[in-house]
Amino acid sequence: MSTLTDTAVVVGAEPLRAEQVVAVARHGARIELDAGALRAVAASRALIEGLAVDPKPHYGISTGFGALATTFIAADRRAQLQSSLIRSHAAGTGAEVEREVIRALQLLRLRTLATGHTGVRPVVVHTYAAMLNAGITPIVREYGSLGCSGDLAPLAHVALAAMGEGDVRNEADEAVPAAAALHDAGIAPLVLREKEGLALINGTDGMLGMLLLAVHDLSILLETADVAAAMSIESQLGTDAVFAAGLMDLRPQVGQAASAGNLRAYLGGSPIVASHKGPECTRVQDAYSLRCAPQVHGAARDTVEHARTIASRELISAVDNPVITDAGGVESNGNFHGAPIGYVLDFLAIATADVASISERRTDRALDPGRNQGLPPFLAHEVGVDSGLMIAQYAAAGIVSELKRLAVPASVDSIPSSAMQEDHVSMGWAAARKLRRGIDGLARVLAIEVLTGARAIDLRAPLQSGPATGAVRDLVRTVARGPGSDHHLSPDIEAVTALVLSGQVVRAAEGALR
Repeated sequence: MSTLTDTAVVVGAEPLRAEQVVAVARHGARIELDAGALRAVAASRALIEGLAVDPKPHYGISTGFGALATTFIAADRRAQLQSSLIRSHAAGTGAEVEREVIRALQLLRLRTLATGHTGVRPVVVHTYAAMLNAGITPIVREYGSLGCSGDLAPLAHVALAAMGEGDVRNEADEAVPAAAALHDAGIAPLVLREKEGLALINGTDGMLGMLLLAVHDLSILLETADVAAAMSIESQLGTDAVFAAGLMDLRPQVGQAASAGNLRAYLGGSPIVASHKGPECTRVQDAYSLRCAPQVHGAARDTVEHARTIASRELISAVDNPVITDAGGVESNGNFHGAPIGYVLDFLAIATADVASISERRTDRALDPGRNQGLPPFLAHEVGVDSGLMIAQYAAAGIVSELKRLAVPASVDSIPSSAMQEDHVSMGWAAARKLRRGIDGLARVLAIEVLTGARAIDLRAPLQSGPATGAVRDLVRTVARGPGSDHHLSPDIEAVTALVLSGQVVRAAEGALR
């Protein structure tokens, strides 16, 4: 795995930041362990060792789990208990989960282990860090987590690999046995002891990792949505007057004000916008998809900020059951329930669908000669012979329809499990999985709007676009053809989608304003 950052991420000294999780998960940043954190881990392990020899049962240390929590386990069977827990819980099925999601999950579980609140031995912490640094990514399957007690099955697949069992992908992304990958990296397989099996799987790390990646990506996509909207407003001869700061002050929503500020900047200095500001323009109001862009984009921005707040709280949490308290007690608790994360994942899915919906409506307007203010039907070169961007809009509409279905909340769909011991679950993992698909869809819908806006701007010649929108049009022209006879459109859409996801569209617009 190529490392795109030279700065190591130190685990244990202080809470991880969201951007550090993205750096490790997506860009292969290396891990370092804080020495003070390792001392705290050793101290908490000493407490567990003392309880292990106590004749009184202690949950997860000398008892079974879940519905078997009252069953005492003799000392000579506890190693088998821990390994059996991992093997039985590694019951995922379906397609492989993306590498970046698994790496985020690995890092976040490592972060919790390093707090000294889980009772694992330091060797467990070292092993998880070494696997990340060696690029060893356990193969985790799509289905298996109910989001309570945390992401049991996905985390169990990771723990299984640390034991030298199951399959992983190595640094070259080859599927190999875990034992072989550990051997090649010089990592000894773990032999789990009391409490360690529970500590490795009782957490919300999978859904939290996907939330952090989603917040990162949506931050880029919502900036891109403002750029795309500016291109649509400009090329469809819309007005920028409705985005005035004074009007925004009358409804002081933070995200709305930020989006409107972007639109004012991106439309500033546009000869196209200036061309229809005189008395000859008889249009009274633009359609909602143009006029209300800041209100919709801004609401989505505020939703992302709420999700960021929840994620930041989770990043300073120590989720395990039982957990070692600051007072030195070992206490059962319910902090593994994924409701706080599941709710915001579903909330983000709603915002994602709505931003895509308003974007697709702007694209549709650009292709309709009855609404696009003088542009050819479907922005075609030779009407009747060429179809232009007709089917690109079909693609956007199909995606938006799916995003609406994906916006149905997963977190309200609890299904009891574990003989009714776990009788209410969060479904946070499922919420995260569908949000990832939703974000991919939003990126593609925005790319189609940007592609459409670029062609519409070109067709306004000899009128010129503003600096920001013109810079984006020029960027699009590096990967996609301008107006002309019909050609294979799919590669253009894929290429512009890559520009959107990488943040290059936003950087081009912002760079033109400096």
